Amino acid sequence: MKPNRNDSASYKKRTEDALFRVIASLTDVHECRNFMKDLSTPAELQAMVDRWQVAQLLHQDLSYRRINQLTGVSVATIGRVARSVTDGFGGYAAVLSHSAASEHGGDARKPR
Repeated sequence: MKPNRNDSASYKKRTEDALFRVIASLTDVHECRNFMKDLSTPAELQAMVDRWQVAQLLHQDLSYRRINQLTGVSVATIGRVARSVTDGFGGYAAVLSHSAASEHGGDARKPR
């Protein structure tokens, strides 16, 4: 958040919800890609791609060192993603579960 913003918590929630509703309304990868490229700088988009890739590799139980070797993402960033995976809001867990389900015909419990 910008340092000089004094938005109320309710205003912040309303504006975040508006963004999240728009994201949830996107119908396919093409729409999502175009929206995210318009919304983000190239560096911001790459940072999100990196964090998602790290979350997937952590989900496969790879070590920080191996993830760093595969992605070039710093060990500090890998650690931050790992903390979000375990202590965050549950977003990574939900999406990783959805990804596993789609890879296995709807059953996220099947081994990879």
